[in-house]
Amino acid sequence: MEMEINLAQNIKLFRKQKKMTQEQLAGLLNGKKSLISNYENGYSTPDIYTICKLAIIFDVSLDDLVEYKEEE
Repeated sequence: MEMEINLAQNIKLFRKQKKMTQEQLAGLLNGKKSLISNYENGYSTPDIYTICKLAIIFDVSLDDLVEYKEEE
């Protein structure tokens, strides 16, 4: 069983829905714009604390943010 996580795409989707720039989101996370770019492009994955903070910022559940599909 394999799992496909759509976190990178969801961060970008929810950020755009909130009409935020990468720089604005980075400011809320006390990080740099490049950090958000790396998350959105799948080059790095946020830690669980940051994922929780993103869910609060975007006003979505953790399930919605992380959204995964099980593949058999």
